[in-house]
Amino acid sequence: MRNLRLLLATALMLLTAAAPAAPADGPLRVCADPNSLPSSNRHGEGYENEIARAMAQDLGRKLVYTFFPQRMGFVRNTLRAKDPDTGQWKCDLIIGVPKDYELTANTRPYMHSTYALVFRQRDALRGLATPQDLLKLPPETLGKLRFGIFSRAPSVDWLLRHQLFEQAVVYQQQSGDPDEVPGGVVERDLLAGKIDIAILWGPIAGYLARQHADAGDWVMLPFQPDAQIKFDYRIAMGVRFGEKEWKDEVDRWIAGNQEKIDAILASYRIPLVDERGHPVAVGPVAGGPAP
Repeated sequence: MRNLRLLLATALMLLTAAAPAAPADGPLRVCADPNSLPSSNRHGEGYENEIARAMAQDLGRKLVYTFFPQRMGFVRNTLRAKDPDTGQWKCDLIIGVPKDYELTANTRPYMHSTYALVFRQRDALRGLATPQDLLKLPPETLGKLRFGIFSRAPSVDWLLRHQLFEQAVVYQQQSGDPDEVPGGVVERDLLAGKIDIAILWGPIAGYLARQHADAGDWVMLPFQPDAQIKFDYRIAMGVRFGEKEWKDEVDRWIAGNQEKIDAILASYRIPLVDERGHPVAVGPVAGGPAP
């Protein structure tokens, strides 16, 4: 056992020594998806793009991107890949990763969000203030609703628990088309009337509500904490393992700029939650109650 611990400690030291910190005087090189609103796109229109711009300005660095679709192979082709001409890492920072993501060394969380309902108001859906209110609808009304959900998401468990899964339209988390994004698929089907309600990761739900705020009939309702189903998740930033100085620098920036980050997230109508997973107000969405 002692020899095993020694080997593991030696391996960690070698890994740390082999992974130099991101250059302190170089550009802020961010790994990002070129088409994944509301988080990021190549035109800089996502909340991750805005956070990256704020960080680059504060750190006095030029912002440079390496774009790659954020699906299988993303980290391997960005954060862990080197430019064949220069031998430098292609990029040094992923703006959004789950707090416990296993492929990167993760900073302190900067966002705590939750899943939410998003729908266009109809006579049957008027007056809903929480997702739980949906279950109080008359059985003949509730039984006719069609729910758009994504596979391997907490929405599956929620519908199963309330015996509504047979009314679900299930989308795959990733299609074969990198230009197809989850929010776009759901938006089309809500507009076409193919589904009545979608259950989405909060940033996507909030973004759809924001995009259609002028219409006055789109509503986003975040889920409350649930003892059996986890709806809320913390999001951090990801760097390479062994780059402690760089990770510490990013951590310090997040800690010192959380209010600035929260303002960016609120501008995208992202439903934020407190430490216990309870939604906090981000301001009313036109046509619906404040979350």
